Amino acid sequence: MTIFSKKSFLNTSSEAVSGYMFMTPTFLIMGVFLIFPIILAMVFAFYRIQPLGDVSYTFRGWRNFLRAFSDERVRIALKNTAEYVVIVVPTQTLLALILALILNTQIKGKNFFRILFFLPTVTSSAVLTLIFMWVCNSNGLLNRFLNFLELPTYNWLGDPGVALKAIMLMNIWATAPLFMVIYLAAMQDIPETIYEAATLDGASAWDKLVYLTLPFLQPVTFFIIVMGIVGTFQLFDQSYIFSRGSGGPNNSTLTVVLLIYQYAFRILDMGYAAALALLLALIIMTVTLVQRLWIKEEKFN
Repeated sequence: MTIFSKKSFLNTSSEAVSGYMFMTPTFLIMGVFLIFPIILAMVFAFYRIQPLGDVSYTFRGWRNFLRAFSDERVRIALKNTAEYVVIVVPTQTLLALILALILNTQIKGKNFFRILFFLPTVTSSAVLTLIFMWVCNSNGLLNRFLNFLELPTYNWLGDPGVALKAIMLMNIWATAPLFMVIYLAAMQDIPETIYEAATLDGASAWDKLVYLTLPFLQPVTFFIIVMGIVGTFQLFDQSYIFSRGSGGPNNSTLTVVLLIYQYAFRILDMGYAAALALLLALIIMTVTLVQRLWIKEEKFN
């Protein structure tokens, strides 16, 4: 028994060492490109950094964080980002659920519609942004169509009240199909016998949706909302392309991530940009935890 135990221990240890050796490249890549930058950002957040010429590091303590509370552009960016999150996340989640419910029925050509709906998701966000800019331009497709109908045209991208809404519409259209596929996969896992039993008990289609489908989809809904919140808080590329990096018109498309980019790579205030990045991470974590407590995701298991 003792010899067998020693051999078993040696074999287990050898397999563990081999496993860690195969995982070493992954650990190195994660350490260099993920963990090390996070640690570096946490350190830089407490310094004023002069990256060009005579490189210098001046310790500032918490002043970079305190500066954010008096920065008018930070308030504008937070307002735009919060408005974007509040509108986009519920809309894309609801739209994804509706599309999944439709495609989960026995309709003709549902495979074709699945492919058609999913196409925006596999298209580059930069390409989608350029297409929307072409459509909404003052001389674009939308205004030409309105002009053809002899209706008044509008400067859609130049109006601060419309520019962010255009980005919202584009992201809802591009992101909802991805979540639709996730919902659709979850619906396929719901046992059909449950619906058959409910039908025998006289349940209507609405009753099945409210009391069977939606409760089964609660864990998936939690995942989709979390992913939606994280993604919307990190809005950058569409806003950057729309405004050419300025956040215009009149700061209407300025988001937190775009503001961090401006401070880091235009103003070269790396320390303050790192502090804003950490504050954004803290906001995302807080919102996710509050949502977890609100939806009570731990009771789904």
